[in-house]
Amino acid sequence: MADRKSFITPERHGSRHPLNDLQSLANKYHCDISGVEFVKRMDEQDTLRGLRHEYHLPKMKDIPEVDKSLVNPDSECIYFVGNSQGPCPKETGENINLELSKWAKLGFNGFTDHNVGLPWATCDEDLETSMATLVGSVPGEVAIMNGLSVNMHLMLVSFYRPTPKRHKILCEKNAFPSDYYAFQSQISLNGYDPSTSLIYVEPRKGDETLRMEDILAKITTEGESIAVICLGGVQFITGQVLDMQSITLCGHAKGCYVGFDLAHAVANVPLYLHDWKVDFACWCTYKYINSVPGGLGCIFIHNTHERNDFPKLLGWWGHKAESRFDMDNKMNLSTGARGYRITNPPPLLCASIKTSLDIFNKTTMEDIRAKSRLMTAYLEFLITDRYKHGDSTDSIPPIKVITPSDPEQRGNQMSLTFPNQDVAAVFEELGKRGVLCTARKGFVIRIAMAPLYNSFDDIHRFMTYLDQALKAAVTK
Repeated sequence: MADRKSFITPERHGSRHPLNDLQSLANKYHCDISGVEFVKRMDEQDTLRGLRHEYHLPKMKDIPEVDKSLVNPDSECIYFVGNSQGPCPKETGENINLELSKWAKLGFNGFTDHNVGLPWATCDEDLETSMATLVGSVPGEVAIMNGLSVNMHLMLVSFYRPTPKRHKILCEKNAFPSDYYAFQSQISLNGYDPSTSLIYVEPRKGDETLRMEDILAKITTEGESIAVICLGGVQFITGQVLDMQSITLCGHAKGCYVGFDLAHAVANVPLYLHDWKVDFACWCTYKYINSVPGGLGCIFIHNTHERNDFPKLLGWWGHKAESRFDMDNKMNLSTGARGYRITNPPPLLCASIKTSLDIFNKTTMEDIRAKSRLMTAYLEFLITDRYKHGDSTDSIPPIKVITPSDPEQRGNQMSLTFPNQDVAAVFEELGKRGVLCTARKGFVIRIAMAPLYNSFDDIHRFMTYLDQALKAAVTK
């Protein structure tokens, strides 16, 4: 990914919806926007199309739940599940085996060897620049370590320092469970009651998504009692992208620390954490970043906090490298995010992250975002055109898209609900046809289209299989 000297938030795309661009392209190509020819032309002109070949996309015949009589067993599945686990980059195995081979040949010397792969002692540090570029940060603000939930606890140890007047944590009502448990436990560990110290923002009655005016009003009204605001940058159920910059600005005006869980935001939407002055953030690397399952998490600490004078849990790897081996038990703490590292990094997991970041370095988040806007607009159009009011001829109930229609308020994910239909049955039928996606809370199916490896043909095939799945589910 190209280096950027500044991370100033780009201008909004304005009132023009990407569907207008799609319609203009259909006119230019002289073809039906819903047809196969349009999809073919869109994939031909896609500047990211070559990156799809960097990934192993599972074949239909290898997926256990696929009914091989319904699909071509040798075709690739429709991989719309990057919001849970990205596909395996083709170079991942080679890079991990490289480290295993180095271990076999060099043993202990692999910690400092720079000739092959990653030196184990600095394998995380060697990836920081690329990771920092992905989230819009400057050197020293990002560290690669632990898992997301562990990192959230470490951040709260530093940033949640309650007082009788300022003891609340503000999160979303439908926060990811792991975050919710972290908030609860940190409040309890500090001697407060989660029932009064954990407060929420939630959609209005009848709404599926949050309203920014409600979030800002909550902060303005209760801000003087809030110690930490911690929200998901992208809501994991609806796919809604929050205005992180405005939330941070409002929170700081009331004296709150502001952090974000970016598990569904990193490598999905462009981020400018440094310029937005976000205090802290955590994310995983196995969703849109496509590292190995259970891969390492990351933290961001704004460099205004680089002195590390917060309370924190200390570990040997947070000690500065130049005196780490003095073994005098006198902490010489690294500044910035590295000071939060507790133990040495696992090189096999870092090798997986390196493989993924090398692919991202071949493009930019701006180019990824441009394709994402077109893909979500295309799927929304096809669903709305076909299923908004149902099809009385085929007895198919309507489908509702609960992800915001405003392109600025969504990323790659489109969340679909199915009024008056058995969502579990629809999900099962999609699985039989090789559509890998996720269902959550018993009423929503999440479709995540990642521009690095998904195509417009994937969307077109999905619509065919969705139609078949709906009809099959109705007859059950």
